[in-house]
Amino acid sequence: MDNTSIYRFSVQKLNGEETDLSAYKGKVLLIVNTASQCGFTPQLKELAELKKQFAGRDFEILAFPSNDFGQQEPLDGQAIGVFCENYGANYPVFDKIKVRGAYAHPLYRFFADKKANGKLASSPRWNFHKFLVDQEGHVVDFYYPFTKPLSSKIRKKIDRLLTAPAKQ
Repeated sequence: MDNTSIYRFSVQKLNGEETDLSAYKGKVLLIVNTASQCGFTPQLKELAELKKQFAGRDFEILAFPSNDFGQQEPLDGQAIGVFCENYGANYPVFDKIKVRGAYAHPLYRFFADKKANGKLASSPRWNFHKFLVDQEGHVVDFYYPFTKPLSSKIRKKIDRLLTAPAKQ
């Protein structure tokens, strides 16, 4: 398996069930750390709209709630799911994790380590930091929280990845 791909990681769903990120092979992914009590929380709706704009194409959003910044994610488990559904979440929302520091989830440690992922070193500095991942599971870019999901910068890059010829 390609060690510079996210497919070697597994994550936990809100119901506690483990799932391998390899289940998303062949899809362009936007991976976002979220929080229900953040000034950027309205981006949950924008993420749902972004997903609709790419409906029928190999695109998915993966949301990872985190309480790392300002204690802005007090909810747990299904309460997070219900909150996100109220914002129209039409994408998977996973169990709450740490996204920075010594106890960060291995996926987020991977994002922060350029040697590991082969592309960039980026740790979230706040909620709604976004990572863009190509169809082969490689990190290709990241966006700070103030870059809205519906920005042309993000949409154009997703479209470019989706229309690029498959690598052999």
